[in-house]
Amino acid sequence: MQDLAGKVAFITGGASGMGLAMAHSFSAAGMKVVIADIEQQALDAALAELGQRNTEVIGLKVDVTRRDAMEDAAQETEEKFGKVHVVCNNAGVAVGGPVDTMSYKDWDWVMGVNLDGVINGIQTFTPRMKAHGEGGHFVNTASMAGHLGIASLSVYNTSKFAVVGMSESIRQDLAPHNIGVSVLCPGVVRTKIFESGRNRPQDLTGDRDTASLVLQSGTTGDPSQVQALLATALDASVVGDMVLHAILTNEFYIFSHPEFQSAVEARASEISASFERWRAYCQTHISNQE
Repeated sequence: MQDLAGKVAFITGGASGMGLAMAHSFSAAGMKVVIADIEQQALDAALAELGQRNTEVIGLKVDVTRRDAMEDAAQETEEKFGKVHVVCNNAGVAVGGPVDTMSYKDWDWVMGVNLDGVINGIQTFTPRMKAHGEGGHFVNTASMAGHLGIASLSVYNTSKFAVVGMSESIRQDLAPHNIGVSVLCPGVVRTKIFESGRNRPQDLTGDRDTASLVLQSGTTGDPSQVQALLATALDASVVGDMVLHAILTNEFYIFSHPEFQSAVEARASEISASFERWRAYCQTHISNQE
C-alpha cells in the first residue's frame, strides 16, 4: 500500500506496547485508527495520549477470542470510519514453564488469544477487504519464538509458530486480491507481556501465569530480573515505525532483533543436514531392498 493517508487501521492489543506504538505511527501517517483492547483503563489512557495529536482515533473494548465481539467491532469501525484497510492482529499473552507443568487452562488461554485471536481477525476482515476492492494489509504479531523452540515456552512457542505458518500461507491466498501480509517477529520489546496475566479470565486461571514466564535469557519472572531485561529491551516505538514501513513496502517478515539471525540460521542448517542424512538413508534402504 503506497498511500495510507485517510485509510483505516484496526489494531488489537492496541492500548499498550507494540499495538499503541503502531497506532502512533499510523496516525502520524494520516491514518484513521481504531485501537481494540480488552482493558478499559488502558484504552482510556491510550485515547487521551493519542487525542493530544488531534488524530482520528476511537477505542473499542474487545475480547479477540470472541468471534461475535470481533464482528461487532468491525461493524462499529465501519459505521465510524468506513472501509478498513489495515488490520494488525497484535493482541498476545504468555505463560512459561516446563511442558509437564502446563495445564489445559494454560494452553486454552494462550492459544485462545495468540492464535484464535489472529484467526478471528482474519476471518472478520478478509471478506470486508475483498468486498471494498481497494486493497489492504494484515500484520500478524508472532515472535522470534515463532522461529526458535525455547525451553519452558512450549505453549507460547506453539501459538507463535502457528501464526508464522498461517501468515506464510495466507500471504499467497490474498495476494491476488491486492491484500498484503506481514508477520512481526520481535525479540524482547518494552511492553506489558510480563503482566498479561492481569487480563486472564477467571475460568482459565491456572496455577501459574506470566509471573513464571521463562525467556531464553534465563529470566524466571523475578521482578528485578524482569525490570533489568526490560531496561535493555527495544523501545516499542521503533517497532511501530517498522510495521508502518513493512505495510508501505509490502515486506513480509519483520525482524526487529538482528541478533537472533545466527540462531535462526543454525536451525535452518540443522534442518538442511537432516535432509541430507535421510536422503542417504533412503538411498541405502532402497538399494538394499533391490
